[in-house]
Amino acid sequence: MGRKGRGWGGQRRDAAPHVGGSRGGDWLYGRRPVIEALRAGRRRFDELLVSATAHEDCSEEELAEILALARGAGVRPATTDLKGLGDLLGPVNHQGVALRCGQYQYAPLDEILSDCGEEGEDATLLFLDHIEDPQNLGSLLRSADAFGATGVVIPEDRAAAVTSAAVRASAGAAEHMRVARVVNLVRAIGEAKDAGFWITGLDFGPDARDYSEIDYSGRCGLVVGNEGRGVSRLVREKCDFIATLPMMGQVASLNAAVAGAIVMSEAVRQRRAASKAGGER
Repeated sequence: MGRKGRGWGGQRRDAAPHVGGSRGGDWLYGRRPVIEALRAGRRRFDELLVSATAHEDCSEEELAEILALARGAGVRPATTDLKGLGDLLGPVNHQGVALRCGQYQYAPLDEILSDCGEEGEDATLLFLDHIEDPQNLGSLLRSADAFGATGVVIPEDRAAAVTSAAVRASAGAAEHMRVARVVNLVRAIGEAKDAGFWITGLDFGPDARDYSEIDYSGRCGLVVGNEGRGVSRLVREKCDFIATLPMMGQVASLNAAVAGAIVMSEAVRQRRAASKAGGER
């Protein structure tokens, strides 16, 4: 299908695509981000561009799914070339597909907390204390989705937003995750505590405990700090527990995204172990 430049069942677009357009929005790129955005259906979709050589980076099944999802969303695909996509997106690994859509839709914090109430006592929230690298943000969103977090909370200022780069780094998981973008992260953590969450911050210090020794049962809030500065003082003071990961090598700390994934995994492990033990009684 389209292997010899016949196009993808839509119009041909020979000129370089124009960024944004009159209605603005984002260009998502890469097969997984595009598929997951279309699957989630949370954005407005305006235009899908597929290169005539996209089959070199995507399987026939993935391309067929992209085209079917796009048409289901009322978007007619257009064929372009690699130069056109490169001019539009810059030096990124677009894998021959790009989707112009509305901006990422953040969720109000109160709605996420309400959803947590419906999930009972096993809800998990991830708070990101001024994560600046969109790659780290994307990785954390991917882990949050993988480990069943109800939502992620990020600050508006001095922090990475959910951009196309972050969606790409999340392999599209950002499109399914509820993310609240708040003015004051300390206040947001306080609201979560009022809703019954126990907050654990990932940091060092004399009050820090091995992450595996902390009880993550019940409503659990996890805080991952900035890549360089760690958890800020006011946020740290809001935490009920401080967790640290033991370091046995020459490097003093882990990447923020890796550390967050490890602790989320431990929370899931504990809950599954407790559920299994309860079922055996």
